[in-house]
Amino acid sequence: MTPHDASDANNGSRWSDLERPPLNATALRRGLLREGGLWTGVEVVQRTGSTNGDLVALATEGKAAEGTVLVAEEQTAGRGRLDRQWTAPARSGLFFSVLLRPADVPVAHWGWLPLLTGVAVATGLSRAAGVDTALKWPNDLLVTVGGEERKAGGILAERAGDDGVVIGVGVNVTLRADELPVPHAGSIALAGAVSTDRDPLLRGVLRALEQWYGKWRAAGGDAAACGLQETYAAGCATLGRLVRAELPGERSVVGEAVAVDGDGRLVLATEEGMREPVGAGDIVHLRPA
Repeated sequence: MTPHDASDANNGSRWSDLERPPLNATALRRGLLREGGLWTGVEVVQRTGSTNGDLVALATEGKAAEGTVLVAEEQTAGRGRLDRQWTAPARSGLFFSVLLRPADVPVAHWGWLPLLTGVAVATGLSRAAGVDTALKWPNDLLVTVGGEERKAGGILAERAGDDGVVIGVGVNVTLRADELPVPHAGSIALAGAVSTDRDPLLRGVLRALEQWYGKWRAAGGDAAACGLQETYAAGCATLGRLVRAELPGERSVVGEAVAVDGDGRLVLATEEGMREPVGAGDIVHLRPA
């Protein structure tokens, strides 16, 4: 789907909710684009199906450089892992994708990119919104609402040609209780954020992503050497819990999540005394940490 520019006049509801002002693309570019920096372009569109889909298409066609950021005020066909749909009211969150081309990092280490992004999102939101966040392996952002753990965001990484990866991020910012798509969803506003101004939130997340991506690339993708593995483990709410991993092929494994290994896989200690690394799958938390 072709994205519509943020100035698209056919969106009659653009200014209908004063608590959800539009993003300021000019200010975002001024704050993020600098010589020698990672970010090379920031585009804000009013509405599109999926920022990931749009950016993957542009990258595959050679029309986007590394560091391109595509932000949508509203996504009509946003996707999460396992092709789950992600929907939210216009301007109620951060919905964006970035293009990375880590050519100097072995492809075997690229699996760390969604985890790296999770660390960056959690870091940026903690600094800019003052809200405590945690990470559910491999790609969910958790907040606490009324003493209950809720999902407030997610990350989706997709290959774009031979040398590119597009990483999409969706974070519920001002979603209200009566707007939650499912009971276990949340938002940083419901979690007590001190600020829900999306401009500084997005700048904070992208700056943290630039910092972590730079460290990771400088270490040749070695997550232990750059501190990423330790930092991710420290913020991972999945570790120390009994979980069920629902794996491809309709197989499942139950065990305690004891580590995230050097390849970014979640290691489960099963009742049979085995340690099973999980590289892909859906994780269900079966008990509190």
